[in-house]
Amino acid sequence: MIYWDIFLAFFIPGIVGYGGGPASIPLVENEVVGRYEWMTVNDFSEMLAMANALPGPIATKMAGYIGYEQGGVLGSIVGIFAIAAPSLILMITLLTLLYRFKDSPRVKKMTALIRPTIAVLLGVMALGFFNTSYEGAGIWQTAFLIVASFLLMEKFKIHPAFVILGSLVYGAVFLA
Repeated sequence: MIYWDIFLAFFIPGIVGYGGGPASIPLVENEVVGRYEWMTVNDFSEMLAMANALPGPIATKMAGYIGYEQGGVLGSIVGIFAIAAPSLILMITLLTLLYRFKDSPRVKKMTALIRPTIAVLLGVMALGFFNTSYEGAGIWQTAFLIVASFLLMEKFKIHPAFVILGSLVYGAVFLA
């Protein structure tokens, strides 16, 4: 019965709070503190502060922690699945629908319009990374990393994960 309660406590905020963790925080609090009384408001606020300090989506961290506290490892798995299930179901449904109509002129036009938008967003993100790197390491270090990364990936066909790892090691050794 506890696993069903954990599932409901996170599935409902997952549906209603679709779109992000900050929107689901008060919904999770209502379920965990108000409905099931698993935590006090003070305990919830402390857990929320700790969860905000860790990397990753806030809703899944809350679901994992509270699920573990109430039902152990299986409770943690149930909580994380429940908070992610609405998005997962919606994505599978939309992708199935999109795949069914992939040859439709409207779908082709929609995807053709989305691609430049994604390219611009990635470009803006890359420019932001460049500015941060330039401010932190200087122009020569930044230029070296750009040229070295380009050559390693394009000319020598090194996997990007190894190039990133090499850049991290370079930064730790020469820029620390």
